[in-house]
Amino acid sequence: MWHELLVALALLLVIEGVLPFLAPSLMRRVLLEVAQQNNRSLRVSGLLSMLAGVAFLYLIN
Repeated sequence: MWHELLVALALLLVIEGVLPFLAPSLMRRVLLEVAQQNNRSLRVSGLLSMLAGVAFLYLIN
């Protein structure tokens, strides 16, 4: 189980690093936009992201 969790974490880090590596100015603009959002919209987007992840895990398993 730990092996799979560490593989998932490694893949997350690779995916998270793609945008700043390929388009750092776009990443900077995205972060500025996110910083200006209110807490409610950040929570909703976080919830939607988690639900999409759970649904994706359900579909692949």
